[in-house]
Amino acid sequence: MVEEEPPPLPAHDVAELALRDITQLTGKKPLGATSVMPTDEGWTVEVEVIEDRRVPSSTDMLALYEVVLDMDGELLSYRRTRRYARGAGDGMGGRS
Repeated sequence: MVEEEPPPLPAHDVAELALRDITQLTGKKPLGATSVMPTDEGWTVEVEVIEDRRVPSSTDMLALYEVVLDMDGELLSYRRTRRYARGAGDGMGGRS
């Protein structure tokens, strides 16, 4: 009898796994996933976190982390790709 492969994880579940992993690894509070992208090897998820709380909160420092998960949702790697002040534009020349 041929074993069937389990169905791939839905994007929502992958995002939740990435949020959990970033929280455990950095101790920082995630604000949410900003993107979930399937790859040939699994998933790449971008997670926005509060990097440094400030008063007032409108001056908090935020960071964007790239989380790479395999097809089963297991963490392969993560890295901080950007750090910026809350409310700062994306620097892409358009409106944020």
